[in-house]
Amino acid sequence: MSPSIETYRAQFPVLAQQLYFNHAGVAPTSLRAAAAVREWMEDVVNHGVKYERGWEARAEHTRALAARIIGAAPGEIAFVRNTSHGLGLVAEGLDWKPGDEVAVATSIEYPSNVYPWLHLKDRGVEVREIVSSPEGGVTPEAVAAALTPRTRLVALSSVQFASGFRTDLDAVGALCERQGVLLCVDGIQSIGCSPVDVKRSRIHFLSADSHKWMLGISGIGFLYVAKDVLPRLRPALVGWRSTTDAWNFNRSHFELRPDAGRLEEGSHSFTGIYALGAALELLLEVGMPDIESRIRALLTSLDEGLRGLGCDTGPSPEHRAGILTFLPPKGESRTLSAWLGERDVSLSLRRGRIRLSPHFYNQPEEIERFLGLVRDFLGR
Repeated sequence: MSPSIETYRAQFPVLAQQLYFNHAGVAPTSLRAAAAVREWMEDVVNHGVKYERGWEARAEHTRALAARIIGAAPGEIAFVRNTSHGLGLVAEGLDWKPGDEVAVATSIEYPSNVYPWLHLKDRGVEVREIVSSPEGGVTPEAVAAALTPRTRLVALSSVQFASGFRTDLDAVGALCERQGVLLCVDGIQSIGCSPVDVKRSRIHFLSADSHKWMLGISGIGFLYVAKDVLPRLRPALVGWRSTTDAWNFNRSHFELRPDAGRLEEGSHSFTGIYALGAALELLLEVGMPDIESRIRALLTSLDEGLRGLGCDTGPSPEHRAGILTFLPPKGESRTLSAWLGERDVSLSLRRGRIRLSPHFYNQPEEIERFLGLVRDFLGR
C-alpha cells in the first residue's frame, strides 16, 4: 500500500471502524467533502449573500469536473437532485408520440430506470422488454433483439445494481447509432468506479448522483445531455435560472439557455455542489484508470477466496466492474449478511445474494479479514 493511498484512506474515518464494502449502496464521504460543506455554511452564516459570486463560481467549477470525469463539455451538464430526477427529466422532456417504444430490461433494472418509462403509458408510449442474460445483465445482442421500427430510446444501467453485470456501452451505443435510437444510461454504478466516456460510447443522456462510487453525499448529482439532442428535450420545469437573462429580475424575458443549464429551474443546492466538487476532485486526483485497476484487483482476490470456500460468485471477470456477488454453499445469504453486519462489515443483500463493492482505498488485508470472517461462519 503506497503512502499516497494511505493518505486518502485517512480522509475516510469510517475505515477505522468498519470493513466497508458497500459503495454500490451508500458510500462514506470524505473529510474533504465535509470541509467543503462547512466552508459554504460558514460563509453564509458569517457573511450572508456577500460572496454569492464565489458560490456561483464554485458551482461552475464543479460542473466542469463532472464533465471531465465522463468526457463531456460543461455545457452538457445539469445539476440534479438524484439519478431519478435526471432520468425523469429525460422521460418527461422528449416529444413522444403514441406508439413510440422504450426498450428497458424491467426485470433487472433498478426502479429508478423503470418507473419513469412506465409513467409514459398515458402518453401512448410502450415499454418493450429487453431480455436479461443468465448472469443478470443487458447484452448488445439482447438490445438488438428488442428493437423495432417504433423504438425511440434504449434505457439501461451501465452496471446492474443487483448482479454487478457491466454493460458494454460502446457496443450498445454503436448499435443505437446505427438504428437511429437514443441511448439513456443510469450511470450511478460506474461513475467513480470505472472510466466512462460518453462520446466514445455515443451516449445521449446519462444521470448519476454522488452518494455511491463518487464518494459524495445524497441529494446532488448531474445529468449529461449531448449537445446535439438538447434542443429535443423540453424542460419539464422552468424558472428564473433556466433563462438567458437569469440575473435580470427587472423584466420577464423568457428565452431558454442554449445549454443544459436550462434544466436547472431555480437556486442551487450549494451544500451538495460543494461536496460534489470536493468528491470529484479527489477521484480525479487518484485517476480513474488507477481506481478501476485497484478495484478489479480487490474483486479478484475476493472472488478467488470465496470460490475457495465453496461460494458461488458472479459476475464473471469479463462482465465485472465494481461489484461482486456471492451465495454461500448452503444458501444462507440472509443469515450470513446479518452475522457480518453484527461484526461491522458494511455490505448489501440484493435479490438473495450478498453484494460486495470495495473502493480504491480498501486494502488487501481487509479482503483477508473478510474471508476469515466468512470462513468462521461457514465452519460453525
